[in-house]
Amino acid sequence: MSASPSVLYRYAESELPSVHGPLRLVVYRFVPADPLSPPLLVPMQDEHMAIVVGDIEDGEQVPCRVHSECWTGETLGSLKCDCRAQLDAALESMVSKGRGVVVYLRQEGRGIGLGNKVRAYALQNEGKDTVEANTELGFLPDQRSYEIAAQILRDLKVKSVALYTNNPDKLRELQQAGVTVSERVPHWVSSHEWNSDYLAVKRAKLGHQS
Repeated sequence: MSASPSVLYRYAESELPSVHGPLRLVVYRFVPADPLSPPLLVPMQDEHMAIVVGDIEDGEQVPCRVHSECWTGETLGSLKCDCRAQLDAALESMVSKGRGVVVYLRQEGRGIGLGNKVRAYALQNEGKDTVEANTELGFLPDQRSYEIAAQILRDLKVKSVALYTNNPDKLRELQQAGVTVSERVPHWVSSHEWNSDYLAVKRAKLGHQS
């Protein structure tokens, strides 16, 4: 039996004091499209979030980062990537501007999940780069999708964004999903001995731009 159709739903919302400044969290879940269907018990990875800074009600040229979860970087402080630094830099920039939104998507490891990401780390320890490790495990170099981000931005009444990204695929896919990008804001953070090769692969193999 096929799964019943579902729609993205604004599930929870609250103000949150943070080290960056005051934030507003909006959590989204998928719920049955049929109002008579029972509520869905969703896995945690199927919850996505908007982190809103200030007033974005005018909806125009909203500073925006579409950010994919990185448990190893954001929780453990992994030095292998730049994910936590990018998230922090985006929030700091938005707080300084007084407005913005980070759309936080639960798609760990460029969409392959935490377990496979750790398997990819083991291959990297043997000399593979991030693209080679993912493909050796049978995945595309980047399996992420951005349709949910577009739905969240529409729910927030965001009409156009100044998008913090270096990734041309993310830019293109968001535009294809209906997001109007008024400006691309380069979003590199500093490199060091542990992530310099990773950042070089982003440029050379994934086409990330300055």
